[in-house]
Amino acid sequence: MRIWALSDLHLSHPGNRGALESLPAFPEDWLLLAGDVTHGERRLDKCFELLTGKFRQVVWVPGNHELWTVPRTTPPLSGVALYERLVRVARSHGVLTPEDPYPVVEHPAGPVLIAPLFLLYDYSFRPPHIGREDVVRWAREGGTVCGDELLLHPDPFPDRDSWCAARCEDAEARLASHPADLPKILVNHYPLEEQHAVLPRIPRFTPWCGTRRTRGWHRRFNACAVVYGHLHIRGTEWLDGVPFHEVSLGYPKQWDRPRGVAAYLREVRPEMRTAAERKVPIRSASVRDAGAAPRPSATRAAGRVAG
Repeated sequence: MRIWALSDLHLSHPGNRGALESLPAFPEDWLLLAGDVTHGERRLDKCFELLTGKFRQVVWVPGNHELWTVPRTTPPLSGVALYERLVRVARSHGVLTPEDPYPVVEHPAGPVLIAPLFLLYDYSFRPPHIGREDVVRWAREGGTVCGDELLLHPDPFPDRDSWCAARCEDAEARLASHPADLPKILVNHYPLEEQHAVLPRIPRFTPWCGTRRTRGWHRRFNACAVVYGHLHIRGTEWLDGVPFHEVSLGYPKQWDRPRGVAAYLREVRPEMRTAAERKVPIRSASVRDAGAAPRPSATRAAGRVAG
């Protein structure tokens, strides 16, 4: 069996929906969906129905788009209630979620635990001189506005920061409860390391890209690979001997449709050495896909809203 990863399908775009339907079957393999599949329960349900027929097992974590409360949608849920509703949709298709026990997979390289994480962000990926209370204004002054400020509601938590803190504390406890020497694949929509949240075209979008609470989790929890999306910049970064895969498909203009979606599946090959055994001369290195495109959803044009 093989483990594949993909994120940011954005199936609200018809071109992406049609292309996904043409994806061939991988009946022996697992698929890790790292969020931003779509917004709207109906499309998510159809996506799960499609992909569970093509893969042996699908694992899903939500991105910010799944958690959007879009006007005139049914049911009009938000925050935790919306997330829990989507978990039920996933489970109805046998899709594993962050609320399920972490599975241990018998990979050809050895047993590996797959940890789907839902951690959100807390605006801590910001310059040290910018306070939390000023970060949204600071981003707006640079021409960046995030749609989450209008559409992603944290209720019943008072703010997204608090929801993020609760999610991180829960995930930490769950990860710590597993054997330290068991290799783990960590799957989250957002980068776990601030140094990976690099967006040259829209540098002030980083506050919506993760949390410093997850710094060093790849070492602390013996990760053999980390999977994330959100940035729409495909590639692999190596840190402390661990591969960090950004696996976005992206909006229609960000990928080559004639190649098909299958060309953008990223195989996750677990780096099975223990943290103590990983001795690499270069602490951090990166390989970016030649086809990677800059994320267009946050722009410097006044009035445009970023995803």
